[in-house]
Amino acid sequence: MRTRLLRASIIAITLGLASATAIAGAHQYRLRVDGLACPFCAYGIEKKFNATKGVKAIKIDINTGTVTVTMEAGGALSEAQARQIVKDSGFTLGSFQTVPGPAGKAGN
Repeated sequence: MRTRLLRASIIAITLGLASATAIAGAHQYRLRVDGLACPFCAYGIEKKFNATKGVKAIKIDINTGTVTVTMEAGGALSEAQARQIVKDSGFTLGSFQTVPGPAGKAGN
């Protein structure tokens, strides 16, 4: 019984550490996009970001004009890169900030 409990504890700890490492390796950014007002606008921005290497997920909130970009583990997005992607989508980047790790299930 004790061996089984010990083995289950070791597995749980190992899985917990693996999850923490994966989350710590992912970078997430919140961008405020000026002019983001409709689903068509959101689609254009989403399409450009999804074509960007290393982007794992995009979450767009039209009501607040924000785009949350989650990068794959080890990936990063510079402000200049984000500004160019937003500009290529026909909009202006209002603000760019790094947020600590994926907040829950961002991008889903």
